[in-house]
Amino acid sequence: MREFVTQVLSATRSTASAMARDLHGPRAEDPLAERDPQFIRETLPGLGRLAKLYFRPKVRGLEQIPAEGPVLLVGNHSGGTLIADTFAFAYSFYDHFGPDRLFHQLAHDLVFQVPGLAPLRKYGTAPADHQNATAALAKGAALLVYPGGDHETYRPSWHSGEIDFSHRSGFVRLALEADVPIVPVVAIGGQETALFLTRGERLSHLLALDRLLRLKVLPIQVAPPFGLTVLDFPGRIPLPSQITIQVLPRIDLRRRFGPDPDEQAVYHAVTAMMQEALDELSAERDLPVVGTLGSRHEESEVVEDLEHGGLEREVETAIEDESPGQG
Repeated sequence: MREFVTQVLSATRSTASAMARDLHGPRAEDPLAERDPQFIRETLPGLGRLAKLYFRPKVRGLEQIPAEGPVLLVGNHSGGTLIADTFAFAYSFYDHFGPDRLFHQLAHDLVFQVPGLAPLRKYGTAPADHQNATAALAKGAALLVYPGGDHETYRPSWHSGEIDFSHRSGFVRLALEADVPIVPVVAIGGQETALFLTRGERLSHLLALDRLLRLKVLPIQVAPPFGLTVLDFPGRIPLPSQITIQVLPRIDLRRRFGPDPDEQAVYHAVTAMMQEALDELSAERDLPVVGTLGSRHEESEVVEDLEHGGLEREVETAIEDESPGQG
């Protein structure tokens, strides 16, 4: 207990200090340069243990991610701007690989307009744009992207068990341009950290937020302490929903799909695999927020199937569906 308190206090001091300096100090021109292995090393024990206490995360399959070199991690996005599954995954990633393993996560530009969020940047978070993505991969980083963006992260809570990238296949082009493998990362539980009611896409369009802030949603959710919130304002505390994350086998695109992969075939294969994994995770949950009651066999049948012929079947099906003459 004493060790836990010491670690949490140390992480709190370092985080508060970084936030305070961020309110007044200059920022680096290159957002990727703000990742700080020493800060991660200092805060990971405390922040990681807090996350484990609050969200009780189960992160499986980290061994699917290469220990070095560039790789594109493609995740489903949940939890609004308070993305509990991203925090849980980042802490587990650094705990598994160590703070020196290059790792970046892309987030909406709006996050970087808020002063005081230096700790996120020190953990590797950078604005979501093509330049940052290609630069991170060129440096040899593991790069986590969320193709579904705000469209997916603010989906209604009753659609928690759906992969919804809204047909955004840019991640496929990115992987092909950089010639890096894709590793899907599937999570559940984030959409139970609040009761998400609506994306508010029409309202966002009427207020021109899509043009002014690149914000295509104006979501409404119910959460403590204020009850009803809009775009997480005036603020909310995420419910302590149990988070489960499954990392799927890596996909080497040109080896699996041929020398000139069809972008839509890759998109459909990746999202189909992720949906199968999310269906499996959904079936494991006994109660919302509480998650799984009792012990479960942690070996994923979906992962086992993908490793023993299932991946080839998904690829063949996706290629056939995108072939000329197929409906």
